[in-house]
Amino acid sequence: MDLLIVAMASLLAGLVDSIVGGGGLVLIPALFSVYPGAAPATLLGTNKVASIAGTGFAALRYARRVSIRWRVVLPAAMAALVGSFFGAWAVTEVDPTFLRRALPFILLGVLLYTLAKKDLGRVGALRHSLRVEIAIACVIGVAIGIYDGFFGPGTGSFFIFLFVRFLGYDFLNASAAAKVLNIATGAAAIVLFAFKGYIWWRVGFVLALANVLGSLIGTQLALKRGAGFVRVVFIVVVGALILKTGWDALPK
Repeated sequence: MDLLIVAMASLLAGLVDSIVGGGGLVLIPALFSVYPGAAPATLLGTNKVASIAGTGFAALRYARRVSIRWRVVLPAAMAALVGSFFGAWAVTEVDPTFLRRALPFILLGVLLYTLAKKDLGRVGALRHSLRVEIAIACVIGVAIGIYDGFFGPGTGSFFIFLFVRFLGYDFLNASAAAKVLNIATGAAAIVLFAFKGYIWWRVGFVLALANVLGSLIGTQLALKRGAGFVRVVFIVVVGALILKTGWDALPK
């Protein structure tokens, strides 16, 4: 029964994650609730196995239907990979409490900006030459990669927002690009968790299958409904992230 509960949570997480990221909002609390005695690192590592499977599947689905700018996205993904390793190292040296407290306000700024700019991300309009676009994408990749390795909540949503805001992508294309970068940061995390033995591989395999199924549903919705739908889901998920991270930041 426990495995069924977290598998259903993983399916829902895959659906949400495939559209705008934020699947960890669903699966991580479910894992901590169902397995309260497990080491947090083990639950986080097992979550990564599920999330990278769903994200990888979503990336393939988007690549078949959306014109991903690979000359931009692949260098950015490599930058995100390096950043994620550095962030994972940094969390062993620096207390992340300050970031936990600041995050709700950062996310609130993202939400308010998106709401104020009603046409933001509805239609793509590239703003830079290819060389400048690659440079900006790599800066985004390494910065959010460091954040993902260091802390993590809302990584996919940050990738999407920054690609829309600074590169001129629409929300659908930004979501597709974010999936590739998320694979890179997720792979870095899995290597670190696996090296330290913090993954339940059997549970992770079941959760991965459920996550892929959710990803199938989510990508189908996103591709069918388009950038406007992704924008709405983005606003909802960022709002949920603000509530969740705000609650986590309160003194206990």
